[in-house]
Amino acid sequence: MSEPSRAEQLRPINGLSHVRGPTANPLIEVTIGQLLADTVALHGEREALIDTPSGTRLSWSGFMAEVDTLASALAAMGLRKGERIGIWSPNRVEWVLTQFATARLGLILVNINPAYRLSELEYALNKVGCTALITAAAFKSSDYLGMLRELAPELDHCEPNALQAARLPSLRLVVRMGEERSPGMMNFDELMALGRQRPADLAAIGASLDANDAINIQFTSGTTGSPKGATLTHRNIVNNADNVAACIRLTAQDRLCIPVPLYHCFGMVMGTLACATRGAAMVFPSEGFEPLATLQTVSAERCTALYGVPTMFVAMLDAPGFESFDLSSLRTGIMAGAPCPIEVMKRVNDQMHMNEVTIAYGMTETSPVSFQSHTDDPTEKRVATVGRIHPHVEVKVVDEHGHTLPVNQPGELLTRGYSVMLKYWDDEARTAESIDADGWMHTGDQATIDEDGYCAIVGRIKDMVIRGGENIYPREVEEFLYRHPAVQAVQCFGVPDPKYGEELAAWIILKPGASATEDEIRQFCRGQIAHYKIPRYVRFKNELPMTVTGKPQKFLMRDAMVEELKAG
Repeated sequence: MSEPSRAEQLRPINGLSHVRGPTANPLIEVTIGQLLADTVALHGEREALIDTPSGTRLSWSGFMAEVDTLASALAAMGLRKGERIGIWSPNRVEWVLTQFATARLGLILVNINPAYRLSELEYALNKVGCTALITAAAFKSSDYLGMLRELAPELDHCEPNALQAARLPSLRLVVRMGEERSPGMMNFDELMALGRQRPADLAAIGASLDANDAINIQFTSGTTGSPKGATLTHRNIVNNADNVAACIRLTAQDRLCIPVPLYHCFGMVMGTLACATRGAAMVFPSEGFEPLATLQTVSAERCTALYGVPTMFVAMLDAPGFESFDLSSLRTGIMAGAPCPIEVMKRVNDQMHMNEVTIAYGMTETSPVSFQSHTDDPTEKRVATVGRIHPHVEVKVVDEHGHTLPVNQPGELLTRGYSVMLKYWDDEARTAESIDADGWMHTGDQATIDEDGYCAIVGRIKDMVIRGGENIYPREVEEFLYRHPAVQAVQCFGVPDPKYGEELAAWIILKPGASATEDEIRQFCRGQIAHYKIPRYVRFKNELPMTVTGKPQKFLMRDAMVEELKAG
């Protein structure tokens, strides 16, 4: 009897919304340090890192030498396995070096959002007990050093590596980037010089590490309550990076442009680590996303792959002088973080030459990717779904009682397998709420799985609108409204209503030069979608509130709409 085809392997089990990824290729049981060493052995002379703003260019051998210098320096400062070290910076060479150097020592890297302000920074550092922090001096409107001095005025009167701050009791060492000096802090270059003087026995340290050790904490931006520290292992993120790289057919010949933020899984797992699994080049166009800088870098460096959220691709396609950039080297990439309108996908295929661009879905707590389309999936599948299950991952869609639903019926998506995080740091209660006794991670996402195993994300369970007993999935209405010729972007959400319980609202950004009225939008819906799905409220906006990673913040829209309606 012949082996089942890949398509057959990925189909649902017994006609239910339950899929298991293939397991023919074993998981990689190595630490990040071992992965890097293996890559250097195979591809040492190939380019590893190109950073456009600083002009830095490193081969894989050169990159590992810099990583080991930084690891030696951190060891010389007394940092040991299991201690937490924060990184607070936009995309910079120092970020990538810190990611791999901390892994070489078994330090737990804590990703701090570059947009965090005072109270968020204080919460993050104290929640996980950071012993050390590597920080940029500033980024955009954020004065990082000023905020640190406000939280820890003791910096002005202490020696480096000897901080004792009342409000940040765990923090001992602050390392700042840039050439200027700051009281109580070490400079990054000074730290690197120390590493060259005092090389550590990294082989011995590496031998003491285990792939199942915690290596990374990422704060999830919940819409309610304080952020949770998703704690990931080497095994979690190395394997997810490997599977992502396989989906886009990444090889050592590829050059991946990474304009997405490193503090997020998109940058540091799907980006840098995926490159490390193949020996591909990591190319950074700017510290934060800039459409023109990204286009210039893709053209100048002949990048073959590009990452972004849909709004980033739209910004590049609509950038002044777009036609002047030679993007013919592009082949593949990933669009993730939010649904992709079909018109955007077609433009990315045609105008950016990315015929093999894929869609990915996941969450920080699952390292992150669970579903991804393949380079040969038809365009319709790449916009209507998030692809099919990754290897070694199991997913099902359940109703409110936990029963697995038949195919094509919406319910909550549950994920199980190597990719599920270790825990939320120091938060047993919220860990138990999210990961059940059988190891299923409850995502909170509303999804369907079809008869071929393709998954579609309908929306967040809490985003579902119940109008007079009828369930409305905002994603479905958004997808329909994207067909309107004047609509560039749209988000739908529920607002309280005394008669129906909830009514649907739509916030719309119009395409440049286009016009539409509220009535025109509603008329466009009539006869096309059920009457109860037609938005009661339509508002036109210049921009929509989004997270740094391009996810819509519907709770902010909802709050603003409620206030507007109260005001009459």
